[in-house]
Amino acid sequence: MLLDLLPNIIFILLLLTAAGFFAKNVGRIKRNIYLGKSIDRTDQPKERWGNMARIALGQSKMVKRPIAGILHVVVYVGFILINIELLEIVVDGIVGTHRIFAPFLGGFYNILIASFEICAALVLIAVILFWCRRNVIKIQRFWKDEMKGWPKLDADLILYFEVVLMGLFLTMNGADLAIQTYYPDAPHYAQAGSFPVSQFIAPLFEGSDLSSIILIERIAWWMHIIGIFFFLNYLYYSKHLHILLAFPNTFFADLRPKGQFNNNANVTAEVQLMMDPNADPYAAIDDSAEVEKFGASDVMDLNQVQLLNAYTCTECGRCTSECPANQTGKKLSPRKVMMDTRDRLTEVGNNIEKNKGQFVDDGKQLLGDYISHEELWACTSCNACVEACPVDIDPLSIIMEMRQYLVMEESAAPSDLNNMMSNIENNGAPWPFNQQDRANWAQEL
Repeated sequence: MLLDLLPNIIFILLLLTAAGFFAKNVGRIKRNIYLGKSIDRTDQPKERWGNMARIALGQSKMVKRPIAGILHVVVYVGFILINIELLEIVVDGIVGTHRIFAPFLGGFYNILIASFEICAALVLIAVILFWCRRNVIKIQRFWKDEMKGWPKLDADLILYFEVVLMGLFLTMNGADLAIQTYYPDAPHYAQAGSFPVSQFIAPLFEGSDLSSIILIERIAWWMHIIGIFFFLNYLYYSKHLHILLAFPNTFFADLRPKGQFNNNANVTAEVQLMMDPNADPYAAIDDSAEVEKFGASDVMDLNQVQLLNAYTCTECGRCTSECPANQTGKKLSPRKVMMDTRDRLTEVGNNIEKNKGQFVDDGKQLLGDYISHEELWACTSCNACVEACPVDIDPLSIIMEMRQYLVMEESAAPSDLNNMMSNIENNGAPWPFNQQDRANWAQEL
């Protein structure tokens, strides 16, 4: 009796182990995001739900580039539909049944299995085309400097994963169909399902004995579900976290007009004080008040949505390919800004784990050690990267925060910018002419 239950026990242990690791990884991500400053993005709930439905669920920005967009939609829809069957596989694994939903769904079950198979075939085609775009056609945005090493390997591994998972799914179904066809009285294998794709695999098993086909079907079944468990926990180390995080990321996106920046509260208060005719210019300053840091030099200075952005980045490179600074040969790559932010955030998280919940200064920070001054000052603040991102990531906000730190904390602005600000302060305009001489150019007309 216990021997009969052994596969079910093994499956339950695997399921609990995978769920445990997944919960731990989710906890790490949440902890790291909460290292950032709190920000309220709960206003305009109707617009936010609409934004999430349109962009994350509806893929509206993805299809602006039709070829990549349509292929991605195929993989996305296939991923969602095929994982509906995952529910049946989990139930079968726990209770020891086979296609447990078939008796309850009747003819609709056949439609479901057929749609899963068609999706699996389309996903296989799309993944192969994605691989060709990256490794044969070598589209430029996939071969930038920041994509060397692990980022490229990660992108390829994901494609290989999907090929293997879809292949195992179709092999499992093909063996199942062969059992139903050649051994209709086989116990445990009910006559259920419609197999428009794996029907071409089933004939390969013709002439094989029942035990051999069952062995192949079981191996494919186990490898498929173990592969899904592994993939689910691999997400933490991969750019494919966007599968889960695109939804909250689009919900908490900045809904204000692009180009509208936050005013620094301390600076605003000081300007208002300067313009208040009733204010006492000689009033004592409260030195006990904590002085807020201007801008950001490390990930803890960024807000929680910006850190969520970093984890959501798909590394697709649309932002970098649209960036005018990058197009003219500058070092700036908005994608690299997001990748660097995520890498530094992961490093800080590992530091906290290693030191039992406390961050110990490691002598590094995001500014300088990851993102250079040259990259930051190459940005034109045009918002092309923000507009191009298919999941509403905002690299510009991080760039501007770090620029603010350089200007207001380090006085490290480029000389041209310093000259301009000095002219504004002294002459009321960015040009090096006093106000009395400002209109002299018109005299020669």
